[in-house]
Amino acid sequence: MAQINLGGSGLMVPDVALGVMRIADKSAAEAQALVEKAMEKGVNFFDTADIYAAGQSSVVLGQALKDAGIAREDIILQSKGGIILEDGQISGDGWKGPRYDFSKSHLISAVDEELKRLQTDYLDVFLLHRPDTLMDPEQVAAAFDELQAAGKVKHFGTSNMNPWQVELVRASLNQKLVANQLQFGIMHTGMVDSELHVNMSDERSFDHDGGILAYSRLKNMTIQAWSPFQYGFFEGPFIDNDKFPVLNQKLQELADKYSVTKNTIAVAFILHHPAKMQVVLGSMNVNRLDEMMDGDKVTLTNQEWYDIYFAAGNDLP
Repeated sequence: MAQINLGGSGLMVPDVALGVMRIADKSAAEAQALVEKAMEKGVNFFDTADIYAAGQSSVVLGQALKDAGIAREDIILQSKGGIILEDGQISGDGWKGPRYDFSKSHLISAVDEELKRLQTDYLDVFLLHRPDTLMDPEQVAAAFDELQAAGKVKHFGTSNMNPWQVELVRASLNQKLVANQLQFGIMHTGMVDSELHVNMSDERSFDHDGGILAYSRLKNMTIQAWSPFQYGFFEGPFIDNDKFPVLNQKLQELADKYSVTKNTIAVAFILHHPAKMQVVLGSMNVNRLDEMMDGDKVTLTNQEWYDIYFAAGNDLP
C-alpha cells in the first residue's frame, strides 16, 4: 500500500483508510474479519468518531483489534469529536436536535471516552468534527495543548471546514493541523468543479468551499476523502446504480482494461489527483473492501481521469 506523509507531519500513513461508521452493525467475528482484511492489504489506518452509533462503532473497533491480536504500535487510530447527540437526532434531511461543542472540557472528555471505547492510551490523530460557529479558538488550543501534553493525542486536524475556518482554528494553536476530512469522490466533485469553472457564471462555477482544494495543497494539509462512493448526501452508492448508466459503462471499460473492478477504478480516480488525498473507505463488505483497497495499484492517465469526470455528468468551460 502506498504511503503518504500526513499533512507533512512525518506520520506516514496508507493512502487508503478504513472508516468504521457502520461497524457497530457487525458481529464480533465479522468486525474482526474486516480489520484483518485491512491489515492484510496494508491498510493500518482506522477512522472513527465518538458519535458513530452513539460510540458503539468505536467499541466494536477496539474489541475487533484486540480479538485480531493486532499490536497498538502497528496501527494508526483516528477519531473525531465535538458533536453532542441526543435521542432521535437524525432525520432524512440532516441532523435534528444535536449541537456542537468545541469547549475545552468537552473536547478533553470526548477524547477520554474514545480512549476507553477503543481500549487504548492514545489517538494518533484527533479531528474537530464539523465546524462550530460558537467555537472559541483559545478553548480549542487549550484542549489540544492538554491532550498533547498528556500523551493522549499525537496529531490534530479538522473535518468539513473551509479555509477561513481552518485559519481561525490555526491562529491560536501550537500544533499543526495535519488533515481536513471532506466529502470527495466521482459523484461529489464540487472542489474540482469550481477550480475548473473559474470566471464563469454556470452552476459549476459556484465555489461552496472557499477554494479548500488549493488551500489544502498550499498548506500541506491532507484531504481525507469521506463517502467516496456516495452521490448526494448519503443518497446511496453510484456503482451499479441504474441512475448512472454512462458512468458505470466507463468504469467497467477501465476496469476491464486494468483487470480490476469498478470499485478499484473509483478509488484510483481520487488517488490520481496530485493533492495526494487519503481515501476513507466506509464499506463493511470484506470482498468490496478487497477491491477498493487495490486502487493505488492502478495508475490512470490524465485522459482517463477526465473521461470518468465527463461520464459522471460534468463538463469543462
